[in-house]
Amino acid sequence: MVFSSLEFLFLYLPVVLIIYFAVPLKIRNLVLLAVSLLFYGWGEPLYVFLMAGTIVIDYAAGYILEKNRQKGKLVVAVTVIINLLILGFFKYYDFFIENLRLIPGLSSLEPLGLTLPIGISFYTFQALSYVIDVYRGDARVQKSLASFGAYVTLFPQLIAGPIVRYKDVDDQLREREHNVTLFASGLRTLIAGLSKKVLLANTAGAMWDYFSAIPQDERTVFGAWLGIIFYSFQLYFDFSGYSDMAIGLGKMLGFTFLENFNYPYISRSITDFWRRWHISLSSWFREYLYIPLGGNRNGALATYRNLLVVWLCTGFWHGASWNYILWGLYYFVLLSLEKAFMGKVLSRVPRAIGHIYSLFFIIIGWLLFVSEDIGAGFIYLGNMFGNGAGAGLYGGEFLYQLLRNLPFIIILVLASTPMPKKIFWILYEKSSSFRWIGSAVAAALAVVCIAFLVDSTYNPFLYFRF
Repeated sequence: MVFSSLEFLFLYLPVVLIIYFAVPLKIRNLVLLAVSLLFYGWGEPLYVFLMAGTIVIDYAAGYILEKNRQKGKLVVAVTVIINLLILGFFKYYDFFIENLRLIPGLSSLEPLGLTLPIGISFYTFQALSYVIDVYRGDARVQKSLASFGAYVTLFPQLIAGPIVRYKDVDDQLREREHNVTLFASGLRTLIAGLSKKVLLANTAGAMWDYFSAIPQDERTVFGAWLGIIFYSFQLYFDFSGYSDMAIGLGKMLGFTFLENFNYPYISRSITDFWRRWHISLSSWFREYLYIPLGGNRNGALATYRNLLVVWLCTGFWHGASWNYILWGLYYFVLLSLEKAFMGKVLSRVPRAIGHIYSLFFIIIGWLLFVSEDIGAGFIYLGNMFGNGAGAGLYGGEFLYQLLRNLPFIIILVLASTPMPKKIFWILYEKSSSFRWIGSAVAAALAVVCIAFLVDSTYNPFLYFRF
């Protein structure tokens, strides 16, 4: 079940909200645990037991840390290893087996073909943050198993983030505020995220599917660029829309989650981009891997080594495929160059040049990201620069699709900037009547989204598999 489904919007969510606000405050975490397990088990009932095992293991680790601080490092090490072994087995076992089979004498090894537990990468990192935060003294031990279970399984961000560090919600799990203003704000954020997903991401995704399906000998240079640009918009609005929905649902339940995206396509450098894109993942790797490795404290060589480790892990975290590893290495090279000298160069050039530079490499990066068939990805990349693009620079079909989608492209570009939000809040604060208009617009968007969901069967969610 995903947020942009009719089952969630008209069945699951209303029932959950009614039950949640009907029960006393002291058992709301227990209710959240129960409904979140139901949410997860809706599609994968057997893997609920796997998640329950993760909860018990990490809860027990916190309990042991409180009782025996002297063995803290050992407890953390064992817990991290167990969690990563579980993640590695389900997500990467087949990947390693398929590559080992290429070695003579090991061709008899067989992959298991297990279904990947939905959201395992997200909830594993969340559970680990609890143990590490408690060990560091950044958070208190959670005495209630139900409250800790609610944190790990919390359905608003269970299957696709944002990754919520335990120390950021420690106090909220113990006591949080519920009021009409926060609920209404959450509902607006939920609708905004749903609109991004259904109206923008899905439509852009359909156009990417169209352009990527064009045979190589019929593809044009401009058509190849337009196709991957549509994918870049699809991925951004799909994932940021889901994050907005998660943040909005969190507000409705009394939680405040940190923002996960900050208009990444307005970045002036790749470093700036990764401060704005999937902020919760970047923060997790920085705080729990990069800094513990030494960060940038032990000289240039150690700094680049730490960056390499982080970006190999970042790429591999996204999927058990070589293209994700290549994608991680790609960003390691770019970020290393910026750290070495490009950052200083970019700080001196006009903003527009830095922006064009960033978008160019971001778009190339998304082609690596989407191309699990690396060979096909490099063919497409060659088409973007004229190599093998059998139909030339552009053609009639490209012009038709460009003109037909031009208003939509303009909407995508504007929606990728802070401009619409700034205009909304200026009008919202200056005019009390606009607040009613804003509510009417939100309601209208909700109706349009529902109409799209009813009428269309195309509703993919790209980060669902991670």
